[in-house]
Amino acid sequence: MQRKLFQYGELETAHLSERDPKLGAAIKRIGFLENEVIPDLFTAICFNIISQQVAYKAALTVWQRFCTELAKAELAKAELTEAELAEAELVQLGSDDLATDPDIISNIVVQPTAVLTLNQEILQALGLSWRKVSYIRGIAEMFVDGTINPVQLINLPDDEIRQQLIKLPGIGNWTVDMLLMFSLERPDVISWHDLALRRGLMRLHQLSAEDLNRDKYESYRRLYSPYGTIASFYLWHIAHEK
Repeated sequence: MQRKLFQYGELETAHLSERDPKLGAAIKRIGFLENEVIPDLFTAICFNIISQQVAYKAALTVWQRFCTELAKAELAKAELTEAELAEAELVQLGSDDLATDPDIISNIVVQPTAVLTLNQEILQALGLSWRKVSYIRGIAEMFVDGTINPVQLINLPDDEIRQQLIKLPGIGNWTVDMLLMFSLERPDVISWHDLALRRGLMRLHQLSAEDLNRDKYESYRRLYSPYGTIASFYLWHIAHEK
């Protein structure tokens, strides 16, 4: 299966290029950027918590173990085939994708009920810290008991989504920004909390760290609105260029 990518096109890039010619030149040079999204909110939360403060490849290894363990636990418990397991919606895994291309994460859906079938010790054995396991299980319980209603949540404005998600254990402003961008696909997010993004802004506009204070950042956020997320993709790319 193909990756699910954040959708944008000429409308957004033309707007950004007009507002900021330096960014426009970078967009022309770099071309279209592919950014994978995880449409299911709970799955995205789990992936983001697992990814916190670790290298991406290490996070991906733990993520694969996590998904595989969930599938194994449910198969053992219910004695179901993989097809029956997916139909039961206990946990749905893009198993073919994991086998042929482990970098594909957008076709995986983890159910909160499945997470709660695994105890703390099993999850820690996969490479998760005690704290991360506590966060994931706590949030799973909130999804299951209705404290979090994802159907209602995804229809709220960005600020209201932030107010709801920031209350969850293990979720800070940076993680909310990543969820808004890479799960809910909101088009106008530039994360002040992301150091690489700020580095991209500084490189693009020849700014020092002292120059890029919060007020200056806000001016760029307004400049790139309503397509701040697309601007962020290019700023990240610029930050990592050699």
